[in-house]
Amino acid sequence: MKKIAIVANSTWNIYNFRLNLIRQFRTKGYRVIVIAPVDEYIHYLNESHFTKHISLQHLSPQSKNPFKELLLLRELYKIYKREKPDLILHYTIKPNIYGSIAARWAKIPCISTVTGLGYTFLNYGFYTRLIKPLYKFAFQSNQKIVFHNNDDQELFTKLNLISQEKSRVIKGSGVNTNFFRPLKGNVDNRKFIFLFVGRLLYDKGIVEFIQASKQVRQIIKNAECWVVGELNSKNPSNIPKRELLQWVENRYIRYWGATNDIRDFIKKADVMVLPSYREGMPRAVLEAMSMGKPIITTDTAGCRESIAHDKNGYLVPVKDHLALAEAMVKIYSLDQDKLEQMGKESRTKVLKEFDEKIINQRYLELAEEIFHEKKRTTTTSKKILR
Repeated sequence: MKKIAIVANSTWNIYNFRLNLIRQFRTKGYRVIVIAPVDEYIHYLNESHFTKHISLQHLSPQSKNPFKELLLLRELYKIYKREKPDLILHYTIKPNIYGSIAARWAKIPCISTVTGLGYTFLNYGFYTRLIKPLYKFAFQSNQKIVFHNNDDQELFTKLNLISQEKSRVIKGSGVNTNFFRPLKGNVDNRKFIFLFVGRLLYDKGIVEFIQASKQVRQIIKNAECWVVGELNSKNPSNIPKRELLQWVENRYIRYWGATNDIRDFIKKADVMVLPSYREGMPRAVLEAMSMGKPIITTDTAGCRESIAHDKNGYLVPVKDHLALAEAMVKIYSLDQDKLEQMGKESRTKVLKEFDEKIINQRYLELAEEIFHEKKRTTTTSKKILR
């Protein structure tokens, strides 16, 4: 029985994005081990029987301490040598870089998934200049590199960080379309709700959403702009707490904090809005689409691939709060039939392109392709030796 390792920067990531992939691999007869720092989401093991979890001690996502990075590299290498998986799947930046290097040293095939570029590529500085050659060095021996959108794949190819033939595009981590399905009831028709879901980061376009909401609420008296998301003070792109306080006090938004189940907020919303600067494949948008909601988002990497403009929503330029406000007023002005049709188009698009069954099957096929290639290479080597 072949063993597959899945490596990420948190158990939260495993719980939210990889559980059904783990189940898919196990259904097909593979053993699965998970390698990630332990957090409160370790409870996933209660339902994920026969999955072994190995805790990473030296992975700190925000740390830039070179000594800690070397400790992480050493730790991953020792785990790979001890566990001897047949294939390793890396997710998130540090597992992608240090895990790929450790896999090369341990002579184990691996697939790295670039789930998004985010702050590192949007903000130019010393760390940005450093991470690009790190990516190039780390990915040299990877069997495959997966991207969540075409723009990221093209950028890495253009920067000569990867070879084109090694790369694949798989559109996100997939959505459970049964869990995220259209829900009826408890909707206040006297309000028109624009919903922003995401961490409160400048890169997510939260400031543009606030600026647009101030204008929209002057024009649309029954409009409310809701924000659901974590205020993460460790991220360098995080908004200051005093700024959030001002927005709430001035009634620009209604802030609901973070939640473990976003469905009730999506159900009550009329439109999902995400004016992000760049994404891998925005999960919150796909979840809202799966629940039959129209979308307003930016014409940028990751975001544009989820929207058919004027069919299931609108695309607006990045960092343009005026265009965003205009799109919000425009979608409010649509009649109810058109708005519902947009929501149906969103649901249809998710079912065709982003359902987790489709996404997980792509990863399964990729793993089997690597195993087949390894078997063919081994057979050829034995014939040469004879």
